[in-house]
Amino acid sequence: MERIFKYIDLSDKEFTLFSSLIYDKAGINLGLHKKELLKNRLRKRMRELDIDNFKSYFKYITEVDKSGEELSIMLTAISTNVTYFFREDNHFKLLSEKILPELVASKQAKSVKTFKVWSAGCSSGEEPYTLSITLQEFLKNKGYWNIYILGTDISHNALEKAKRGVYKVESTKHVPDHLLRHYFLKGYDEMKNMVKVKKHVKEVVDIEYLNFKDDSYSVPGNFDFIFCRNVLIYFDKETQAALINKFKKHLVAGGHLFLGHSEGLTGRLAGLKHIAPSVYVKTE
Repeated sequence: MERIFKYIDLSDKEFTLFSSLIYDKAGINLGLHKKELLKNRLRKRMRELDIDNFKSYFKYITEVDKSGEELSIMLTAISTNVTYFFREDNHFKLLSEKILPELVASKQAKSVKTFKVWSAGCSSGEEPYTLSITLQEFLKNKGYWNIYILGTDISHNALEKAKRGVYKVESTKHVPDHLLRHYFLKGYDEMKNMVKVKKHVKEVVDIEYLNFKDDSYSVPGNFDFIFCRNVLIYFDKETQAALINKFKKHLVAGGHLFLGHSEGLTGRLAGLKHIAPSVYVKTE
């Protein structure tokens, strides 16, 4: 017989315990106005574990599960947002129409044939694969180029999905038909509502775990672009400033930082020049 759950409500004290843990482990800042969101996200996971009170779930995360897997699952539940291919597509248009033409010309003049891009907070992989498609599409008639795209996230579950590269058809709703044909495989039979990114899209993308709260980031060198979109909204101003400074260290001179359209850098602009909505270039 299926168990009927009668959840005990999330008290303010318990909310403080969870929010402090989340901030300590991931830098995600949850004000009291996020209490209902936290409660609903946690309850879904608690039901799967057959846990019906928040005190027991907190104990499970902090004492019972020594692997840290449940902590990762909880952080994923808190930070998950909607994502799809070519989300906020004005950024990809800006890349193709202005930034890439200028950058390719500059690199060719220096006999440089390499692009390095970082999708920071890549979730389930749609963003780094969109970047792969954008770069390959732009460079397809311009000879051989070496493309390296790094996608990082704190969620192990999201990273596993990114590594598989298999998605629901709805996630490609903003992908033009000619790009769908060239860069995706369509599923059949039981997979008819799914698509898979092709091998040449995946092979230039490296998917890795990274926690923004780490003191330093073990990423390979500096990047031409860093995309960190719809991530800053989860952090307080102090953490945001620290994160932006770390990103600046990993941008080449003249490199570009892309944020989400709802995010800005007011008061944190040292060394970054605003050139388009939520797009900044490193000036020093």
